[in-house]
Amino acid sequence: MPVVTTVRTDFYQVPLPVVLTDSTHGEIPHFELVTVRLEDSDGATGLGYTYAVNSGAEAFAVLVDRYLAPVVVGADVDRTEHTWQAMWWALHYAGRGGHATSAISAVDVALWDLRARRAGQPLWRHFGGFDPQVPVYAGGIDLDLPVEALLEQSDRFRAEGFRAIKMKVGRPDWREDVERVRRMREHLGDGFPLMVDANMKWSVDQAVKVARALGGFDLVWLEEPTIPDDVEGHVRVLRDGGLPIAAGENLHTLYEFRTAMAAGAVTYPEPDVCNVGGMTVFRKVAALAEAHNLPVTSHGAHDLTVHLMAAAPNRTYMEAHGFALERYLAEPLEISDGVAVAPERPGHGLTFDFAALEPHRAGGSRR
Repeated sequence: MPVVTTVRTDFYQVPLPVVLTDSTHGEIPHFELVTVRLEDSDGATGLGYTYAVNSGAEAFAVLVDRYLAPVVVGADVDRTEHTWQAMWWALHYAGRGGHATSAISAVDVALWDLRARRAGQPLWRHFGGFDPQVPVYAGGIDLDLPVEALLEQSDRFRAEGFRAIKMKVGRPDWREDVERVRRMREHLGDGFPLMVDANMKWSVDQAVKVARALGGFDLVWLEEPTIPDDVEGHVRVLRDGGLPIAAGENLHTLYEFRTAMAAGAVTYPEPDVCNVGGMTVFRKVAALAEAHNLPVTSHGAHDLTVHLMAAAPNRTYMEAHGFALERYLAEPLEISDGVAVAPERPGHGLTFDFAALEPHRAGGSRR
């Protein structure tokens, strides 16, 4: 029976090639990355990671190092669910979500990677397999781009193989948002899948007003129109605004997703594998969405998420996020003609270039 023998945690502040902007985080010059590497008693290894926007991720590293590593060392590699429950209860009093589930996520991803590598299977097959070709959209973080630059970016996305695009809204004057969406729709043409993301910017009344104003542009969805805590508000926006709603990147537990779906507050549940509790919980959210007859989408970490979406029969578009790690991966995710192809390499198939990441180290290695 192989057991986990070592846990190594590393923390980086990774600069972005271009400073990005959205309506709530403002300027985003870098993201914070925490990697977790496991080894078992047979010498097999697994890799996981989580991240935060601008700040906060060092706390994830401390939680893994100080509180989760002692739980995971000695754990049976094949008892992933048992280990997840042990991590959950180890941090339960400290939060039940947020930093706690982000820390758990990185370890959980590494555990699943280790398990699938031992089995010699890619994770999407290990999870049962549905279709390795996953519809994907380009998620622009582009609120402050001038309109012409926004349109040029959309042309680059299409040249890179994307056949669906998401743009940011939430400018100080909502009429500017409407005009920018109008220009984008005109540029992309009728029928091209277009999503918009407000990053929680508006009150419920404002969100309803803007949603109605955007109703003529054939949007796939309006994302995060208001704060995630206001479930009833999302119900109102969905009912009265007239647009489908995507939400969930700021929901950090299975139970929060259950509440949102049961209330009819979301059309496209949108978990992030790096903060919802890892692959263990993402799969449960996808199954819960299927039980509610809802299509599941995703937020961030597309190089991990592609395996989860490739195993979900109710998957829809997967986000290819602006915090891409391509610069630090030996084999970046393949995107062609609107789909991302889940790799056949064992585990999630990611190999980090840790030497390239080293200049961005923000804390010492742990364990």
